[in-house]
Amino acid sequence: MNTFLSYLAVTALFALVLLPALVGFTRERRIDRELREAERRRGAEPPQAAGAAQPVMATRRPYIRSWARV
Repeated sequence: MNTFLSYLAVTALFALVLLPALVGFTRERRIDRELREAERRRGAEPPQAAGAAQPVMATRRPYIRSWARV
């Protein structure tokens, strides 16, 4: 019985350590799936007329005064 409780305790600790990583992984997969779907829908839109105003696509750049200099 003592061996069973030891295995159970190790399994519970392993699950506690692994659970946050699995939750983060599934969240990242969901975000990636949503981004792919949005990109697919954006590509499927009909092209706009030549005279119409085009949306400005701004690129995101890192904060200049960051402590993490690369």
